[in-house]
Amino acid sequence: MIPPLCFITDANAVLPIPDQAEQAARGGAAWVQLRHKTLDDAGFAELARAVLARLAPLGVRLIINDRVEVACAMRGVGLHVGQSDGDPALIRDRIGPDAVLGLSIETRAHVSAVPQACVDYLGVGPVRATATKADHAAPLGFDGLAAITAKTDLPCMAIGGLQAADTAAVRRAGCEGIAVVSAISRADDPQAAARAFMDEWNNI
Repeated sequence: MIPPLCFITDANAVLPIPDQAEQAARGGAAWVQLRHKTLDDAGFAELARAVLARLAPLGVRLIINDRVEVACAMRGVGLHVGQSDGDPALIRDRIGPDAVLGLSIETRAHVSAVPQACVDYLGVGPVRATATKADHAAPLGFDGLAAITAKTDLPCMAIGGLQAADTAAVRRAGCEGIAVVSAISRADDPQAAARAFMDEWNNI
């Protein structure tokens, strides 16, 4: 249900976000999650439309990070929310039954609180400390990642300081996908960096 690779955009990278998104998509990322913490909703929606225009011809899905209102207003996008973004069941009611909905999970206790028949996948992490999210929870490590995936039947996507060489460990921990920010956004060649993740994943 979830792809092997989701690229999450990086507002602090040198490369503009629409270019990041397109290069990651051309490298094999089947989902691109648009994350920008400082834009207002109007600016975020404008950016989302620009990114979607790049992704749609490539058949790549756009996932909106946190902005429920923007996701509701845009047709054909998914939504990923965190623990502080509201009740996932209420959010599901707002975005409808057909939109992809993901939820961030940082602890085993979070897994137990996930509403039934509501969320499509879990984003689990951080596996390692990462500079791209200053307020992240304590790193899980791969053992902690595996402990969380063992507690749920939902597909899980690992996130947090991951490199292409980590894909085997991510799969051994029970994840069906990997979410990446800076290893792609700040690479000299983001398209090649995304392809490296896909090559590692496919060769396991």
